[in-house]
Amino acid sequence: MKKIKVKIVLEGNREINVDLFPQLAPISVENFVNLIKINFFDGLIFHRVIKNFMIQGGGMDLNLVEKGNLSPIKGEFLINGWNKNTSKLSHEPGVLSMARTNIFDSATSQFFIVTGDAKFLDGQYAAFGKVNDQESMKVILEIENVETETKNFFDDVPKKPIIIKTINLI
Repeated sequence: MKKIKVKIVLEGNREINVDLFPQLAPISVENFVNLIKINFFDGLIFHRVIKNFMIQGGGMDLNLVEKGNLSPIKGEFLINGWNKNTSKLSHEPGVLSMARTNIFDSATSQFFIVTGDAKFLDGQYAAFGKVNDQESMKVILEIENVETETKNFFDDVPKKPIIIKTINLI
């Protein structure tokens, strides 16, 4: 299976290595790669952390203000009529998926990384990548264990910001 390798570099030089799978979710992967190329994610945070479920980032700055005025992409999942290879990447620990609102075609830049068994999301969200090594999984599990709070009407916000320094294609 063809893979595009990326490295999510967090402040403090922690890293999360990920494989993206363009044949499973070509629109989501192309969107993510294009945002990486323009350094869109630099300085954004993981703004939502729910233990045994997921960590979400890629859209909010330190003040919990959404970055950019991006056009949404097509949701590549079964209940949205997307039938191509979507069942090949289940929402299990380490899987990257596009975050969206209750509108199926609303994903822009926000993504989440699954930390628990979330197979109930299969067919409802576009899974497009997976963490590819144990050290990166340790970082994900460290993040999921941070203390969170409600801030500016957002729940599950890390008390100490988890800042994305940059995301690189490798």
